[in-house]
Amino acid sequence: MHKRLLIPGPTEVKSDVLKQQAKPLIGHRPKEFTELYTGIFDKLQKFHKTKQWVTVPTASGTLFMDMTARSLVKEKALCCVNGAFSKRCADTIKACGKEIEKIEIEWGKAVKPEVILEKLDSGKYDTLTLCHNETSTGVRNPIYEIGKAVKKEHPDIMYVIDSVSAMGGDKVIPEEIQCDLIYASTQKAYALPPGLAIGFVSDAAIKRCEEVPNRGRYTDLKGLYDYYQKKQQTPSTPNVSLLYALSYQLDRMLEETSEGRHKRHEEMAKWTQEWAKKHFEMFPEPGYESITVSTIKNTKGKSVAELNKELAKRNYMISNGYGDLKEKTFRIGHMGDWTTADIKDVCSHIEEIWEL
Repeated sequence: MHKRLLIPGPTEVKSDVLKQQAKPLIGHRPKEFTELYTGIFDKLQKFHKTKQWVTVPTASGTLFMDMTARSLVKEKALCCVNGAFSKRCADTIKACGKEIEKIEIEWGKAVKPEVILEKLDSGKYDTLTLCHNETSTGVRNPIYEIGKAVKKEHPDIMYVIDSVSAMGGDKVIPEEIQCDLIYASTQKAYALPPGLAIGFVSDAAIKRCEEVPNRGRYTDLKGLYDYYQKKQQTPSTPNVSLLYALSYQLDRMLEETSEGRHKRHEEMAKWTQEWAKKHFEMFPEPGYESITVSTIKNTKGKSVAELNKELAKRNYMISNGYGDLKEKTFRIGHMGDWTTADIKDVCSHIEEIWEL
């Protein structure tokens, strides 16, 4: 029995989108592939209102953490850590042999521009990493405000953003954010199966790559860029079937418009937050709540694991808290193609099961 996924990803995928993967395969060198691939780039740039170069490697979004270390960090990165996934980025850069320093923020709190600027003024760092939407805590960091502040004072810093659980639902316009790399995965707000990553890359980031040796192969951002400029294709074999689905889904997203999709996610988030405050408490600090995943304090001390067993009987699944927050919080993913009516439905089941 299929459980409808209202977890922070993978999220539910429409049947017509899934069917796109059943198209006959094509090679990744003929003209047909070039048309598919360049068409996807055009659609992504149009949806996100950007002229930045975009790349869509066959990988999870985590690949871009390695790419950041291998292609952008020259010597030392300042990593903002306020949850599990921002910590993962910091740990990845360190594992690649680059020096890091963390700004550690209490889980549930957002990273503020003034804290970053205070650190950057030391001049010790060449790259800044930040998580747009910390999936473990449901905190939405102010990436636009941070970008404006950082680039005004430190224009040469590479500003890198993990937007894995936000981009495609939340508003992401790279030039307005002033980011050098912002990346996501297809299984979250784009409402596609896992397997593709999406990254927008600034001209300054490509130039930075030239100053960084030993970039590897799959993690060589400039290698991807150079190959695309020459061939409009990928240097290694991509997941063609998923690219069919992405192209189709982007048509749907463009029809909804980026403004419409953002508004729908805001509406889902607002309703969920009001519901949570009525029965529980929100985990993130006020004003910094995610619009794609709500992390809610389990103030009644009920079993989230048992709740999910009961929800499964009703064809639904939400998510327990992440790591140390397991059973202390629970998470409802309202991303992708869900609507407020769907969120109301699953919350009504939670009310019945927990007798709220």
